[in-house]
Amino acid sequence: MTDSSRLVDPAPLPRAEFAFPGLLRDALVAAILDGRKVATTSLAIEYAQSGEPLPKVGERSTVVDSINRPVAVIEVTSVRVVPLGEVDDAHARDEGEGYTAVTQWRAAHEEFWHSPEMRSYLGDAAFTVDDTTRVVLERFRVIADLRPA
Repeated sequence: MTDSSRLVDPAPLPRAEFAFPGLLRDALVAAILDGRKVATTSLAIEYAQSGEPLPKVGERSTVVDSINRPVAVIEVTSVRVVPLGEVDDAHARDEGEGYTAVTQWRAAHEEFWHSPEMRSYLGDAAFTVDDTTRVVLERFRVIADLRPA
């Protein structure tokens, strides 16, 4: 990221919201801003339900924090849709949450995906994932840090 990246206008870009507002989002945003988080995982069903297209390489979005304040602009560098059982250790590490193995990553993600908040968001009180659940593996890079200097 260079000083010229500050010239990126975040206003017309879609918002990138990581998790729900609160402690988890704040931790994920901090990991993005300090460079530890360069990947994320979403459930494919989220895109199907919302009618939003899957992310595409080169697309940019504005990362917002828990109070909806724009803090960074990211650009998608890779997108793969795979069964949950195919997520590997490298992807788990690149999510920047401190996981060294995909088993740790998966346990934490299952806890989030099975939470009442996520099940409510999906409109399915009994929603569960398994090895065949389709997930969207996205890699990105920060192209602008929008925090005040």
